[in-house]
Amino acid sequence: QVDLVESGGGSVQTGGSLRLSCVRSGPTYKRNCMGWFRQTPGKEREVVATRTTSTGSTFYDSSVEGRFTISRDNAENTLYLDMTGLKPEDTGMYYCASGNAGDLGSCHPTLARFVNYGPGTQVTVSS
Repeated sequence: QVDLVESGGGSVQTGGSLRLSCVRSGPTYKRNCMGWFRQTPGKEREVVATRTTSTGSTFYDSSVEGRFTISRDNAENTLYLDMTGLKPEDTGMYYCASGNAGDLGSCHPTLARFVNYGPGTQVTVSS
């Protein structure tokens, strides 16, 4: 069983920065994908960024590209999301996710299948 626990959320002003962390425990798989998703009330959960464990390849939603960075510390089995230049529209509950790569080992959100999610950490950006 894969367990994910996020931390690092909080309240910041526009332009601020936060680092989210996600500790993963449980079995590992060769075609593993990790990612960050977010959700605001009344909206569906949306992908923020994904990372292919085996290659380090990354995907970012266009709304965060250039401002957010997804990375992983393999020794600590921890996934990070460094967020800079935060905007009010970045407000939401952020979830760490783990899943399986799709065709050709891709963790692009249209191909990968994310099956495990953490309980989430709240990010609030005020103007």
